[in-house]
Amino acid sequence: MSKTPIARAVAMAALGSSCIIPALAHADFISDSKASVELRNFYFNRDFRTSTPAQQNKAEEWAQGFILRYESGYTDGTIGVGVDAIGMLGLKLDSSADRTGSGLLPKTASGDAADDYSKLGMTAKLRYEKNTLKVGTLIPKLPVIMPNDSRLLPQVFLGGAFNSTQLDGLTFDAGRLNQTNLRDSSDYQEMTITGGGKKNISFRTGTTTNEFDFAGGTYAWTKNFSTGYHYGQLEDFYKQHFLTATYLLPITEGQSLKTDLRWAKSTDDGSSNVDNKALNAMFTYNLGYHAFGVGYQKMSGDTGFAYINGADPYLVNFVQINDFANKDEKSWQARYDYNFAGLGIPGLTFMTRYIKGDNIDLLTTSGEGKEWERDTDVAYVFQDGALKGFGVKWRNATTRSNFSRNTAASNAADENRLILSYTMPLW
Repeated sequence: MSKTPIARAVAMAALGSSCIIPALAHADFISDSKASVELRNFYFNRDFRTSTPAQQNKAEEWAQGFILRYESGYTDGTIGVGVDAIGMLGLKLDSSADRTGSGLLPKTASGDAADDYSKLGMTAKLRYEKNTLKVGTLIPKLPVIMPNDSRLLPQVFLGGAFNSTQLDGLTFDAGRLNQTNLRDSSDYQEMTITGGGKKNISFRTGTTTNEFDFAGGTYAWTKNFSTGYHYGQLEDFYKQHFLTATYLLPITEGQSLKTDLRWAKSTDDGSSNVDNKALNAMFTYNLGYHAFGVGYQKMSGDTGFAYINGADPYLVNFVQINDFANKDEKSWQARYDYNFAGLGIPGLTFMTRYIKGDNIDLLTTSGEGKEWERDTDVAYVFQDGALKGFGVKWRNATTRSNFSRNTAASNAADENRLILSYTMPLW
């Protein structure tokens, strides 16, 4: 009897878990385990504002995603043993060869989007006191490595990672990643660096690597103040030092000021020319149900900011479409958030922001590069009833620049995303 793609994905995850769980079965292993299925229905439309026949004038696709997650507890004893599993499936609902490239679905050799794609990941884990070692499928979230989770299915990595909270106030992480599975792919592959835009980053053609090493920690000096240092090295591409500091200043009841500072230095490692310093600052004033933010980001050095291809950069002005991380770019952000719980509508939120970048080195032409982006998010999560936990989000963005990017569009885009999501606990 044939199986549907979702049946195959769930069966694979269940089979992997069933082979391991009996050998490790223990009350804590079972009773502390949890499983859930996340459903994402994603419509994406990006209008490139061009009518040139040789260029694709838009990316427009609609897809349904399923993400099955399982996390076990740990066996008893000095060293606890556990296992995690993740199974993912993406289904095409609407697409065509002339409007692919949304990041929702992989493309086939014919240029069409695949009808479906899936991923399966297993992770073995060991715990000793407040120290955990994981080997297998990983989704690390650190300043030097931020997997992309902005489309149908998240980007994942293969490797090993160690986390420790043994010392009070200190969170320490270290590890090595060997391969990545991009957000719109079923296959694991070696890693490379993000290029494009006016970053001026170059490296030997065809260069990839199976080594990304990272280490670092964050120390909470008080409940409101923390600092961190993290190091990342993508072999043959770059070495990166990242400093962070956050401070939440309570003012009066319902009012506070949050300061988020980030500084990174990236240098070449072998085949590339990476040379960048990135200064970031974000200040957010919270007033009841309102939040007002101002951000500043500055790039200096011979190149723009360096990060793993397909991942997200940990920058305050990395927003819906752009990262504002070109060579010599300076950018400002103004942001406003509102929680409609203040008007008696809990679950409804609103965000709008405007980012303007200038001083960009155009590299091959004279003059100063400039760009801007305007984003708006409206989201609602049902708070009770039969639809409790069901989320609806509309994301709108508009961007313009006076230089061409390495996309189907030359220098403009209008974008809309509609995302329906629901996470159902299985146990």
